[in-house]
Amino acid sequence: MSSLPSTQTTHIATATAQDVFVRGKSLCSELIGKVSFTEMTYFQITGRMPSAGQTAVVDACLVTLVEHGLTPSTIAARLVYSSAPEAVQAAVAAGLLGVGSVFVGTVEGCAALLARLVATGGRTDEEARRVAEEHRAARRAVPGFGHPLHKPDDPRSECILRVAQEQGIAGRHVAALRALAIAVDAAHGKHVTINATGAIAAALADAGVPVEIMRGFALIARCAGLVGHVHEEQRSPSLRPIWEAAERAVPYEEG
Repeated sequence: MSSLPSTQTTHIATATAQDVFVRGKSLCSELIGKVSFTEMTYFQITGRMPSAGQTAVVDACLVTLVEHGLTPSTIAARLVYSSAPEAVQAAVAAGLLGVGSVFVGTVEGCAALLARLVATGGRTDEEARRVAEEHRAARRAVPGFGHPLHKPDDPRSECILRVAQEQGIAGRHVAALRALAIAVDAAHGKHVTINATGAIAAALADAGVPVEIMRGFALIARCAGLVGHVHEEQRSPSLRPIWEAAERAVPYEEG
């Protein structure tokens, strides 16, 4: 068991009567009105102020993840809000709980695979084939690949990768994603699209976002989207039609 220091500390923030300090910077004189929300998010999480290129890439990824229609997370948020309209935060929290290994959270799974490929050095293609074959043999989807609607390619993915390229951020992880895409196609004997979370995993990794906190960026983006769905639910409640549709889709059968 690792030993902890006798006095635990934080490197994130402190406050005085006159100011708040975040990672050594004055909130009032150095941050408010001086940096964007994307820059502040990156700085708060990583402890480093991003470059212009990193900011543009992270911003593109956050914009991409805000919205994708009536998905499980947005449906959950809408239903919880209509059930408990006094608690907007509960509705948003319910939606965020749906950001997991199947929807949105796959960015983390893909990033871990890309890190595995990058760690091999010059054997990226070989490792990519191994990853694709492992998933194929186990009948598991490769995180970051495939989409039920966006075929043959996910239009969001190339937008993200193009921004990463134009900003000079695309590097080893984007290259690893391309290698993995070739291996996945070969393992399946057909083209399988790189979906948005796959492109985001590569772009964020090359922008310096650690794998272990990458899902957090997805949560930040999806939070904004959920607030939008809650606001629409306030004006045009969907609880009743969703409830009725569920009853029609899953009828009761005694047994």
